[in-house]
Amino acid sequence: MSGTGGRPAVVDMAAWEAARQELLVREKAHTREADALAAARRRLPMVEVDGAAEVVGAGGAVAFRDLFEGRDELVVYQHMWYDGAPFQGQCEGCTMVAWHLGDSAYLNARGVSFAVLTSGPWAEVAPYVEFMEYTQPWFSVRDAPAPIGGDMGRLMSFLRDGDRVFLTYSTTGRGTERINSSLALLDMTPYGRREGWEDVPEGWPEVPDAGSPVGGHGAPIGWFWRTDADGVATWGPTGRPVPQWTRPGASPVETLGRGGHCH
Repeated sequence: MSGTGGRPAVVDMAAWEAARQELLVREKAHTREADALAAARRRLPMVEVDGAAEVVGAGGAVAFRDLFEGRDELVVYQHMWYDGAPFQGQCEGCTMVAWHLGDSAYLNARGVSFAVLTSGPWAEVAPYVEFMEYTQPWFSVRDAPAPIGGDMGRLMSFLRDGDRVFLTYSTTGRGTERINSSLALLDMTPYGRREGWEDVPEGWPEVPDAGSPVGGHGAPIGWFWRTDADGVATWGPTGRPVPQWTRPGASPVETLGRGGHCH
């Protein structure tokens, strides 16, 4: 059932209810499959990691196991970092992920702590966290061994048994979308995320061009989005990750520091 002029088809309430119920069958099947995947995830084996590995946060150097804050479980997001880049030059995808979890009270109530890890040096990370007004604890894992340190851009779960720490789950790429409530809400709307990969009806609004410098030509925007001060998708000298425009004193800049982008 398709509309015209870039809009869904207009029908009466009975027809809408029928179409909605038909889709609901598929949605419920999707929910049940997600529940089954979560059950399988809980049954994954685990691997021991170095709980004594040193990480650096606002209070100085601490052991990784201290991030549990006395709880049995810990979820972390590993934030990418570009050494020497200004705030507006940091990873647009990681900026979006970190922005979506301002309070971990519901996790804490179930015995789970949360922290953001990054490979950036703490001297650079600390002012960035202050600028973004992030409330979650951040730690530099620059000198920590993998999987605590190493490649970033992952959402990970750990379990503590006394002083021993175990990695139980890790995901990357679109697997980190579970934090991004904005994406789930956009998926409910007629126009969706406005990303180049989405399956949309003929005539729907064209996906904006991000003006990406990759390959020397523009490319459709992705879920990470950089914009200028007017909200126009861009990779130019006045662009930055969307959440950064809400920060005090944010304004167009002459340079982004490091070019390119990360996924």
